[in-house]
Amino acid sequence: MPGLKPEKPKTEALRRQRALNLHPERVTDPLFQQSEFYDPLDLVQVKYEMLRQVHVDKVPINQSAAAFGFSRPTFYQTQFDFERQGLFGLIPRKKGPRRNHKLTPEVLDYVRQEQVQEPSLSAGEMADRVKKRFGTVVHPRSIERALMREKKKRDEQHSSATEG
Repeated sequence: MPGLKPEKPKTEALRRQRALNLHPERVTDPLFQQSEFYDPLDLVQVKYEMLRQVHVDKVPINQSAAAFGFSRPTFYQTQFDFERQGLFGLIPRKKGPRRNHKLTPEVLDYVRQEQVQEPSLSAGEMADRVKKRFGTVVHPRSIERALMREKKKRDEQHSSATEG
């Protein structure tokens, strides 16, 4: 688009890794104002420095959280994530569902039965049938992935049974 400046390579990389701080203007800590090394766009670095400031410099949590643009609850969640996963815990998780919430066991059983009865049935047609039967809109690709996962499990079980 005309008028938009191209992003710096680091900013592009941070965006791809989901580590771009969407609110760098909220980071008011002097470290991030006085040195190019400290980058308020780098969310992992901002969160790490917030934790370090509390644990090493003994700055109160509310003061440190505010200086880094976060709330107290966000500080505690960040601390918990860091304790469990180290630096990886500071990278934001993907948004949205974490599992197949629409493809319940009942829906998957139905999909399997339909596939056995009509092996040539496409995933799109299967999605239409699921919608008619259960009132649930499921993307055809979700059905394909679920069936591929099941096939992979069966193949792994079959190969381990024949090896032993």
